[in-house]
Amino acid sequence: MNAAPDWAEQTEARLLSAALPHAAELGWSSRMIAAAAADIGLGVADAELLLPSGPRDLAALLARRHDAAALESLAMIEPATLKVRERIRRAVLARNEAAMADGEATRRWAGFLALPTNATLGLRLAWASADALWRWAGDTATDENHYTKRVLLAEILISTLAVHQAMGANAAAAHLDGRIGAVMAFETWKRGLKTGHLAERVAGVLGRLRYGGAVTTP
Repeated sequence: MNAAPDWAEQTEARLLSAALPHAAELGWSSRMIAAAAADIGLGVADAELLLPSGPRDLAALLARRHDAAALESLAMIEPATLKVRERIRRAVLARNEAAMADGEATRRWAGFLALPTNATLGLRLAWASADALWRWAGDTATDENHYTKRVLLAEILISTLAVHQAMGANAAAAHLDGRIGAVMAFETWKRGLKTGHLAERVAGVLGRLRYGGAVTTP
């Protein structure tokens, strides 16, 4: 009964691992998937069965892998012993480190998600990452703050990764500290920020990832 799901999950993981080394040369593309499938002896039909949306599905797999890696590294930390802003700092740094471990593949992944046709997927994946990190941090909000916190953290995740790619780890950490200082006061969120406006800002950061523009701290 469980053979098919197990095969699918295991083969997806193998396909993703095989695809990442091809990203630098082939980009985040169907050609990358075809090369990876050939590497692991997977037929075209099976690759299409696993990834019916092609590179978009593979992008989601990589995001989930990075989320899992970040949570694994955070498992040794007891979040209740930290202030909320330090929990978020640790969480973002862990997620950023997980993404940067894949180097050029992550850069190609980010550029792919920043394409206008993929921006919605990029926002959805960033939201999922933010949700996982907030849950690790102990967030139990069920009102509008639940959504606002995740949109804010999604923006921080995307912009911190962009800074790391452009300027390195130290600049990313400094950017992160600035962003946390600017937005981690919950009452300020309620009074001055609207979820729709923040979603627009996240989309803007995705665009700068795609086209190489500077990412600034508000």
